[in-house]
Amino acid sequence: MAPPKKYPDELRQRAVRLYRESDPKPVIKRLAEQLGVHPEALRNWIRQAEADAGERADRPTTDMLEENRRLQRENLELRRANEILKAASAYFASELDPTRRRS
Repeated sequence: MAPPKKYPDELRQRAVRLYRESDPKPVIKRLAEQLGVHPEALRNWIRQAEADAGERADRPTTDMLEENRRLQRENLELRRANEILKAASAYFASELDPTRRRS
């Protein structure tokens, strides 16, 4: 389970909107101080919004990140199931092996 977010989504969206709609662009540090958020957090939100809008190619979009997380969870689940099946297969193979000695 993921830890709770430090800043609400509403604040994130508002901060990014304020930055993107401003002309000229405000200094991120000053805007962050006015909003009461860490400047690096605001900078990351802006970068992510730009990636989601197709303006940046150096970051994956939010949808792509969510899909990667979903696939990682699915992969982990399938690996666990595979390990269980391997163990069960080995157990039943040893039970059915006719060359096995019985004491």
